[in-house]
Amino acid sequence: MPSQQQSLFDTTPPEWEVDAREQRLVASVVMGSGAPGEYDYLVPNQFADADRPEQLLEAGRRVRVPFGRGNRTVEGYCVGLETKAVDTSRLKSVAQVVDSASLLSLSMLRLTRWMADYYLCPWGQVLEGVVPAGVRKLAGTREVTLLHVPHDVQENLPHTKFGSAQQKKALETLLAGKRPLTVAQLAEAAGCTAGPIRQLLKKGLLEAQIKRVASSDLDEEVHQREQPLDLNPEQQQVLESIDEALESAQPRGLVLHGVTGSGKTEVYLQAIERVVSYGRQAIVLVPEISLTPQTVRRFRARFDRVAVLHSHLRDVQRHAQWQRIAKGEVQVIVGARSAIFAPAPQLGLIVIDEEHESSFKQDSAPRYHARDVAWQRAQSESIPLVLGSATPSLEAWHRVQRGEFEKLSLPKRVMNLPMPDVMTVDLRDPMQSQGSRGGISRPLHQAMTAALRDDGQVILLLNRRGFSTHIQCPACGYVLQCKNCELSMTYHRQKNSTICHYCDHQEPPPTTCPDCKSTAIRYGGLGTQRLEDEVRGRFRDHVCARMDTDSMRARGSHEDVLSRFRAGEIQILLGTQMIAKGLDFPNVTLVGVINADTALHLPDFRAGERTFQLVAQVAGRTGRGKKGGRVLVQTLSPDHPAIQAAVRHDYPRYAAHEMQLRKQLKYPPFGAMIRLVVRGPKEETTRGVAEDMADRLNDRRPDGDEVRVVGPAPAAIPKLRGSYRFQIQVQAPTMEPLHHTVSRATEKYKPAGEVVVTIDVDPWDMM
Repeated sequence: MPSQQQSLFDTTPPEWEVDAREQRLVASVVMGSGAPGEYDYLVPNQFADADRPEQLLEAGRRVRVPFGRGNRTVEGYCVGLETKAVDTSRLKSVAQVVDSASLLSLSMLRLTRWMADYYLCPWGQVLEGVVPAGVRKLAGTREVTLLHVPHDVQENLPHTKFGSAQQKKALETLLAGKRPLTVAQLAEAAGCTAGPIRQLLKKGLLEAQIKRVASSDLDEEVHQREQPLDLNPEQQQVLESIDEALESAQPRGLVLHGVTGSGKTEVYLQAIERVVSYGRQAIVLVPEISLTPQTVRRFRARFDRVAVLHSHLRDVQRHAQWQRIAKGEVQVIVGARSAIFAPAPQLGLIVIDEEHESSFKQDSAPRYHARDVAWQRAQSESIPLVLGSATPSLEAWHRVQRGEFEKLSLPKRVMNLPMPDVMTVDLRDPMQSQGSRGGISRPLHQAMTAALRDDGQVILLLNRRGFSTHIQCPACGYVLQCKNCELSMTYHRQKNSTICHYCDHQEPPPTTCPDCKSTAIRYGGLGTQRLEDEVRGRFRDHVCARMDTDSMRARGSHEDVLSRFRAGEIQILLGTQMIAKGLDFPNVTLVGVINADTALHLPDFRAGERTFQLVAQVAGRTGRGKKGGRVLVQTLSPDHPAIQAAVRHDYPRYAAHEMQLRKQLKYPPFGAMIRLVVRGPKEETTRGVAEDMADRLNDRRPDGDEVRVVGPAPAAIPKLRGSYRFQIQVQAPTMEPLHHTVSRATEKYKPAGEVVVTIDVDPWDMM
């Protein structure tokens, strides 16, 4: 079995053993899955030959190596090469080099190593997460046999004797083309059959090499070019600050706090134009839901070569984009969080738009946050990182206050357009709902009627999918719950099915109560489907469209609805949070928030922050044209600080209030946190493992009160996808003691039964 680096080389051998050691090239290999740690392997001479670059082993390429007593072949990543004295009898050799070029640069290997250490995740798992599956599978490529003329044949060509004129023509044709060809390509180019070419191969006048090549080129749409817009003084000042950071050749964190409609995107575009003029590349991260044609169109209208990376790409497309980026053929990479790993060789700037968005946090291993990874990459590459938002995350805001990041401001909308008037509708007041049996209050109905009468458009936000959010029996109180999650099932009328929004379990809706058999079963609560029915019933003369994950499943559906809304074919657009951000439609004169309280009272310390951000962002979708705009926010909590601040467009006020609470409770950003979730199929076994893990954490804490262990306790969602869940929070003023405590407690720990322990560093979702 290959020996691990530390145990093999940390000890100086006895003097009499030194003669048995040889100076050899050794590869350090990390397995993509399975055994953690780094393992040393000898590099055979054929993989160290610079004359055959496609087989040359470099850091960042994948290899196949024998592993374990049975020498089964496993795939891993070469993360380092070193020539050193080793006992060759104790090391196995690399069996195969998988990739013809490195998938990861040295700086990206350093970044992934940092991620493994910081997020307490095996390095191999990080590498598998960073390199897309389509790239690992070489999607869209095929193996072909390519022919080339050996160097010695080229030198002796005048003295070479050919068996036929066709052989000579075939060889000369290949030389004239200056690139390898397949047998079929050469035969066509030389005007001969494959016979003469086979004879050349037999004589050694041609060499054949098997190589993997792209089976098709990537097609990219052509967009009409647009000229840069004139900047107002505030935009010009921000651009000059970014330009100064670019010229400094130093890592700089810049937080761009610009109100909705202040022209942040135009600043990004002009800053990137300067980056491109220096011969460098830029990465722009946007939330997945904001990867709309509108966003991509603006970048493609300004730059010749744009790569777009998002979850709807097929493996073939993703691999093709990756190759273009790695070759330096792309100027700008626009994508969701995983685009931060794009292999840009000349990276000059990273921009994260709407940096407060929760979608920048990965919810499966490695559980990284794109903002923090971006800052690490910016430091490694000595380039600026721009974080833009109308409602910055408190983590970014705190760094500004501590002087770690610089604050840039766009306090006004472009063309001095006013911010929309926002008013709350107190749903506790029976007068507000008088005459209304649905989700639209009387004031909102009146406002919609006025906006549509004046040829304006309306956006309605309801962050709940489905038709009815719960099914209950009024006779006995029974509530229909998912058998896997013990959460209320949501009724979807279009499918005539009840669906769990957490595990996607489906079952037919009951016609009678399963407990008492009463036929008076009720469908309660309001989802986007029921709201759509209500809108269609009240506004029959206007076209309405719904945007949520249920209605936007078909490829291109998102683009189609937004295009029709932009063209005025749709007058009322309703949906979940995917309509709340990043959309710029000047004819929208009214935004209605159907229920601002859907996430306000969840057991999550970020609930208030998320509510403020969502209301403030959706309010920013109106008032972007000459007609102006207004916002109505329906709520049962009109006095909540998050609602009050959103109504006033006052981010600093809300941030100051929330920061004070976080500081008192020592929650992030005023402290570090790691959340452990223990889940398993049997409740008592899972509880036992959670209690055992809490004891291990307490036993391994450093002396003093620096590290605090809270729990175990049932998670906010105690049963999910058939597993019972318990959570433990570990808190400290800084991350270092938490890393020490958690890594020691979980090292080589094997929980009982089928129980799994998940570690989430800097958790973003406490549910």
